[in-house]
Amino acid sequence: MSDAGTTKQDPKPSRWRTATKVILLSAFGVLIFVIVAGALFTRYSVSRAFPQTEGTIQVPGLDGEVEVIRDSTGVPHIYADTPHDLFIAQGYVHAQDRFFQMDFWRHISYGRLSEMFGDSQVETDTFIRTLGWGRLADEQYEVESQEAKAIIDAYSQGVNAYLEAQSPSDLSFEYSIIELLNHDYTPEPWTGAQSLAWGKVMAWDLGGNLEAEIGRSLALGVLPPERVAQLYPPYPGDRHPYIIPDDGSAEAGTPVSLHASVDARDALGSAATAIAALNKVTGGGEETGIGSNSWVLSGEHTPTGMPYLMNDPHLSAQMPSIWYQVGLHCRAVTDACPYDVAGFSFAGVPGVIIGHNADIAWGFTNVGPDVQDLYIEKINPDNPDQYEINGEWVDMDVHTETIVVAGGNNQEVTVRSTRHGPIISGVYEPLDEFETSGIDVPPQFAVAFKWTGLDAGLPSVSQPVLGINLASNFEEFKESALLFAVPSQNMIYADTEGNIGYVVPGNIPIRSSGDGTLPVPGWTDDNEWTGFIPYDELPWVLNPDSGYIVTANNAVISDEYPYLITKDWDYGHRARRIVSLVTANFGIPLDDHRRIQFDGSDLNAARILPYLMPAISSSGVALDETGQAATDHLDTWDLQNSAGSPGAATWNATWKHLLEVTFHDELPESIWPEGNSRWFEVVGTMLSNPNDPFWDNITTAETETRDDMLVSAFLAGVEELTDTLGSDASTWTWGAIHEMTFINQSLGESGIAIIEDRFNRGPFPASGSKGVVNAVGWTATEGFEVDWLPSMRMLVDLDDLSNSLAMHTTGQSGHVDNEHYDDMIPLWLNGENLPFLWERADIRADAKATMYLIP
Repeated sequence: MSDAGTTKQDPKPSRWRTATKVILLSAFGVLIFVIVAGALFTRYSVSRAFPQTEGTIQVPGLDGEVEVIRDSTGVPHIYADTPHDLFIAQGYVHAQDRFFQMDFWRHISYGRLSEMFGDSQVETDTFIRTLGWGRLADEQYEVESQEAKAIIDAYSQGVNAYLEAQSPSDLSFEYSIIELLNHDYTPEPWTGAQSLAWGKVMAWDLGGNLEAEIGRSLALGVLPPERVAQLYPPYPGDRHPYIIPDDGSAEAGTPVSLHASVDARDALGSAATAIAALNKVTGGGEETGIGSNSWVLSGEHTPTGMPYLMNDPHLSAQMPSIWYQVGLHCRAVTDACPYDVAGFSFAGVPGVIIGHNADIAWGFTNVGPDVQDLYIEKINPDNPDQYEINGEWVDMDVHTETIVVAGGNNQEVTVRSTRHGPIISGVYEPLDEFETSGIDVPPQFAVAFKWTGLDAGLPSVSQPVLGINLASNFEEFKESALLFAVPSQNMIYADTEGNIGYVVPGNIPIRSSGDGTLPVPGWTDDNEWTGFIPYDELPWVLNPDSGYIVTANNAVISDEYPYLITKDWDYGHRARRIVSLVTANFGIPLDDHRRIQFDGSDLNAARILPYLMPAISSSGVALDETGQAATDHLDTWDLQNSAGSPGAATWNATWKHLLEVTFHDELPESIWPEGNSRWFEVVGTMLSNPNDPFWDNITTAETETRDDMLVSAFLAGVEELTDTLGSDASTWTWGAIHEMTFINQSLGESGIAIIEDRFNRGPFPASGSKGVVNAVGWTATEGFEVDWLPSMRMLVDLDDLSNSLAMHTTGQSGHVDNEHYDDMIPLWLNGENLPFLWERADIRADAKATMYLIP
């Protein structure tokens, strides 16, 4: 297994919580406060980690000089004569600006957080070790192609060249804090496998339907199947678009103006607990509703006569940004040095993930295919390391993992796997009972997890990424894209020849029976995967007759398609709104597509308000001044979830409480509605039946109806807003409760104000909401605070690449107090963008620092 850190004996303990979000350092709080406030928080102690960005630096391993031009926002544009030198420089620059983030991410990937942060992370490490991401990354690296391994190794060489020249406290200020808690921790050299391991974490983030599978199973414990089915409705293809309609064209919605408003429970609970712990670390594993947007238009629909391509991936909120913008340029583009590409990268991974080169542009949104299944395994009562296959006991694959714990004793973890995958139900607690609909549960059992992301022999993410970086036409793009075995992405395409296209890659299983929506028996061959959808039969389109393609995690294609991709799509509200805006505004300039990305029109509200407002007026409830003002807010609301909108505040408070009063009485707490697009469809469908059983609150003697619940939700929302914002409803705004705090992923919730103030930024009033195009998400069971967001916004003009626009969330630097730590936040909050610099002359004109790396 690849090493990610060195820990010697008797380090001090620490507390860590959500990895890509926060680390909770409760132990030694007073010590940190006194020492850090008095000494470490001096400007010198922070700025000493700022990297050198000007002048000349010797870097071992280079063959020639590399020029690194940083523009006014800190984006590096790297120029080299060979791929070897180019990727050494990318590794070096990533380490300069983001090494702590890289170190942190590799500890997540390998299940080694306890080495840095102590025993609070043993549970999370145990689950990650059980899934075995690190082992798989090590195996992938060993079988990597010679060409890809050369790039990965050059990148690692650049990272390590920077590490070798710095002490830990000179790498990042966070290490000065960690040193107080774990004074013997020293970052180890970077390895090529660690660059591949982050791909496993992102695959988990974008994984599949596991949460929905568990949710259905838990719901079946309290509701009959027909009512559970009501909570997981089919995709509304009669109202919302498919990415590829049956006729092969793109599909238009209703045009509108750009400015218009418009027991088993115990066992599954154990699995869900494990998954929830991991989701805290990665920010992933969410149900449908949080996703991404992308669209591409042919020149037929642009003022330039050439394509536009737009993309804004939605990921968890974190600081520093998950993205790092970079330009990678061979000085002379030849067969020997073919790279000329710019866009967004992950710190720790070579290449550009999303962006453009001189010939093509591309973007991603998540397909969300069902590539995860739970299997109920029969366990031998006389030997817990054996399970049944077709009437015979078979040995599990069993091995032991050692978790090194800072400030504590090492923990031994036994990992058991069946033919389907690792046993996850017993990771944290033994299973007591397991009952689920349609399954004859044996006396002794366990839950195994099958996922394409755990398959051996998959190509690493480096192969498709580097291949797409070099592609010059659709066939080359498609050939590389199809190597994205996991996670499966909606990949949009445009090129400077005027072509637009779309590809769905990925290993999407074909099941011998069932549809993957519920756990299945694993002791026979009746429920096995029989293969994957053949690559040449995966959906794709080139130059559709409509002249545009829109993807927003909506259904790729109708049920007429002969293979099952998933039953758990996003329900298409964002896609419908984008299609409507795009088709009603053909010919608008690129900057107006930025305004579409920032659109906050709420189709869910548009569907419910015609029922809500009459229910309030006919209820006979005497509204006080505040309540009457709240109804006025809804009456005059333009349906936009703008930060300054009182109507948006009133609506979202009502929606939150509508979910609570309608469903909390009948559903287990672990599957209470989070308010995503599935719930838009569930509630929207119920509106036509005022006496649907879900409207009734089973805890009361009365039989409530739709209008009772709508009024109750409105009144509860008004009460919450009054308690939170005061009784003067004229002062209510959505941004006052829908706040974005960019929480530093390492020390952002230390519990010590002076540390949090230094590392975090916010709270800021935020526009957007869940299920709208500007998907600045929140979770109904937790409050209105932002937890997911458009992690970057990109708009590419294929007529003139230098006219393109781009923006990510916080800033290029991971160093607190650096000028580029938070300089993008105000622009991001306002939906603004920066020039996506491409031409060398423009880069030189905007240059703020130039660094030369020499052998």
